[in-house]
Amino acid sequence: MINGVQIKKLTKHCDDRGFFAELVRDDEPELLSRFGQASWSMSYPGVIKAFHYHEKQDDLWFFPSGNAQVVLHDLRLDSTTAGETDVYYMGDNNPIMLLIPKGVAHGYRVLGDKPATIIYFTTESYDRSNPDEKRIEWNDKRIGFSWETEFR
Repeated sequence: MINGVQIKKLTKHCDDRGFFAELVRDDEPELLSRFGQASWSMSYPGVIKAFHYHEKQDDLWFFPSGNAQVVLHDLRLDSTTAGETDVYYMGDNNPIMLLIPKGVAHGYRVLGDKPATIIYFTTESYDRSNPDEKRIEWNDKRIGFSWETEFR
């Protein structure tokens, strides 16, 4: 696992009305050291949204519906996991929270035949005049990730 990345498995409390689950709490500073913003986005099946990274903010991702293949690549030269790539499967089939530290490139591909929704929390608010968002092409050779499904 890339240094600084954390997973929080969610606990669903189910009854005959449905379920309830906590995403993030103020007494979990290891997950979100500071609250900056909460955002919500939807992507259609097959869409790849990759890659970008931040210099100032951490991201905390959650896919409440649909399924996604999430790819992380450690760009931090001083990290013990510099250059490593991790893959996580998130969504309906694996309801987890994923902490992505600043300096780690991240992106995702929507899996299956329905859209995926992501809710994410950041430690900084988005600054339209000076966005903390550095882009890398989805097929960048330095990362070298194949977004194709491997049939086995």
